[in-house]
Amino acid sequence: MIIRGEQAGDISPIHRLTAEAFAPMSFSDGTEPDVIDALRAAGDLTLSLVAIKDQALVGHVAFSPVNISGVNRAWYGLGPVSVAPELQRRGIGTALINEGLTLLRGMGADGCALIGDPAYYSRFGFVSDGNLHYKAVPDKNVQWLSFNGVHPTGQLVFSPAFGN
Repeated sequence: MIIRGEQAGDISPIHRLTAEAFAPMSFSDGTEPDVIDALRAAGDLTLSLVAIKDQALVGHVAFSPVNISGVNRAWYGLGPVSVAPELQRRGIGTALINEGLTLLRGMGADGCALIGDPAYYSRFGFVSDGNLHYKAVPDKNVQWLSFNGVHPTGQLVFSPAFGN
């Protein structure tokens, strides 16, 4: 498997893959492919990584700027992350996330935040201490990973592409 940055020819396959990956998810509202397109159009798709296996695009992860309580720092949001349904639970998503976090650190980012399942994202070092909030989402699902020891507090705000 190869992980690389998104290229022009990847846009339609990413859209299709994301729709397929999120279709069976009970928590999905079906907007994930459009969110990625909107991030790209707004210039907010800071990192867009794809996984290629046997010359097919089988995974994707997006990272975009976030602010916390109205302050723009060097924090980024993780997601959406998508893997072809028939290849899920085989380490593709993990590899994409790890590569993205490594690249963010290399860019001098202060940290990364997300909304997700703590049982999954804790393996990457994400934590929830109840001090970072997002809309009506339970605080345990609002998670962060600091790259410089600073613990974020306040309201997490994603790019307008997420429909904030």
